[in-house]
Amino acid sequence: MTITLTDELEQFVRSEVNEGAFASNSEYIRELVRERYRKKMARDEKLKALDAALARGIADADAGRGLPLKEAFQHIRATLGLPSD
Repeated sequence: MTITLTDELEQFVRSEVNEGAFASNSEYIRELVRERYRKKMARDEKLKALDAALARGIADADAGRGLPLKEAFQHIRATLGLPSD
């Protein structure tokens, strides 16, 4: 794999390596890719959990296990100790 950077970015990478933060340009790039990969995996897991929660909520609503919106907000306000409207 070959990576082409602008002169400005190449200088930045070299500067980071020269400051001792990384042993080589390749190590710096690998760390950036790892960080991006971890963020993407974490985001994907959060989206998967959200999809599952939505599916459970839809199933509950379809089965009649829900509250009218006004009642739900009253419950939330009471739980949080907020004044009711």
